[in-house]
Amino acid sequence: MDSLFARLSIALLLIFATLGGGFFIIEQWSTRQYYEELTQRLNAPIAMYVTDHAPLIINGKVNYDEMDRLAQQTMMVNPTAEVYLLDPTGHILSHALPPNTVQLDKVDIEPLQALIDNAEPMPIRGLDPRNPDRTKIFSAHPVMTDGQLQGYLYVILGGRKYDELASSLRGSYVGKVSFSAIIALVIAAFLAGLLVLNLLTGRLTRLTNAVQAFTDSDFAIPNSKAISELQASKSEPTSRDEISRLTTAVNAMANKIEEQFNGLKETDRLRRELINNVSHDLRTPLASMLGYVDTLLLKNGQLRSAERQHYLKIVRKHTSRLEVMIGDLFELSKLEAGSVQPCMESFPLAELLQDVCQEFELEATQRDIDITFNKEPTATLVYADIALVQRVLENLLRNALNSTTNGGRISLELKALADKVAVAVVDTGCGIPADKLDTIFERFYSSGTSRSLGVGPDNGSSGLGLAIVKRILDLHGCRITVSSIVDKGSCFEFELPMARLA
Repeated sequence: MDSLFARLSIALLLIFATLGGGFFIIEQWSTRQYYEELTQRLNAPIAMYVTDHAPLIINGKVNYDEMDRLAQQTMMVNPTAEVYLLDPTGHILSHALPPNTVQLDKVDIEPLQALIDNAEPMPIRGLDPRNPDRTKIFSAHPVMTDGQLQGYLYVILGGRKYDELASSLRGSYVGKVSFSAIIALVIAAFLAGLLVLNLLTGRLTRLTNAVQAFTDSDFAIPNSKAISELQASKSEPTSRDEISRLTTAVNAMANKIEEQFNGLKETDRLRRELINNVSHDLRTPLASMLGYVDTLLLKNGQLRSAERQHYLKIVRKHTSRLEVMIGDLFELSKLEAGSVQPCMESFPLAELLQDVCQEFELEATQRDIDITFNKEPTATLVYADIALVQRVLENLLRNALNSTTNGGRISLELKALADKVAVAVVDTGCGIPADKLDTIFERFYSSGTSRSLGVGPDNGSSGLGLAIVKRILDLHGCRITVSSIVDKGSCFEFELPMARLA
């Protein structure tokens, strides 16, 4: 009873049983209507023939002898007929039936007039004087004398004899066959309905079992039985019914859940990696700071002024490094959380590049690194967030400086395309191994990679610069690409949308 198939089967059985019962009742009613109309049409002239055969009312008096004779003849010809003589108001004047069997002394003449005037479709029913609780078909004709209405001859066409015969035939062969045929049709329709329901609910049952197995398997463990069952449903014949669309939707949902579940596991892995990396990156400068501070506290009186100044500068250097790292972590967390929305505006990208180059000019000069800026003479107005783009350029240039040895070169190139402006930062540094190119922009990965490439905290970087670059460009709907050769250098390229001039 808890299954959908059982509930639908019971509902289907009740519907077919109700329809079968209703059809049987309608069939019985329509058969009776047909028989009564046919009988009334065939026997409608009986009253007319009787009244035309002999006068039934002479000088306002009933001709009882003639009435009895004609009534007996009529009932001999049609044993189910019962003959009554009525006055113009419907009172019964005479009949040929046992007196104790007639229970009414008056009948309604409106049905008689309707039949005589042919004012209503047949069958037309009137009161049965021997059974006041029922109405029956009849034949009627006016009794006239010298053009004056004297009364009506009223002939019941289905009298008591008919009722007795009808009662005895209710369990007849024909009735049993009709009832059996309807029962057989109901059972056949019910079985066909069960087959259809089984085809429909069977697919739902398989889908339900697959979803349950998918749930029990902790949501899409790779190569699990649950995934196999869900994917197997795709091999069913393609159709566009609701169950097929539901199966497709569940498959898509399962794939999405699996993808998100794997993403959560990957995020958790990266979170643990971040904790490890940050712990290492923070522990190193903190340990150095703590060591030099302890030295200053323990040997402050023994240190010369120059040594004390040297130790304080080292502490200052590590403090600045911690500040940069914490700031980058905070910025990256805001970018990851989606709390940063770019403020788009039009600005000249060439001028911004020149400003960024000037920020690093002193450091580059001290390390004998040549920074060149190459641009096309065409306009380079872009539509972007100037502060975020400046952050991208600073991080890329910082990464290039950290990767380039003294005496190297860094080139910034600007090129106008059809509707975009391309920017490239090229260095002659240590390069990036080929197996690292696809992962250097992954979140929380840069710090570990930076250390292995010599661009980590020891070189004044937090190691999160490239991750921040990737998130900022994602906000602008842009992508960044990198090409690199170990010991030859690297090239980072991205594009920004060109501003449309009014």
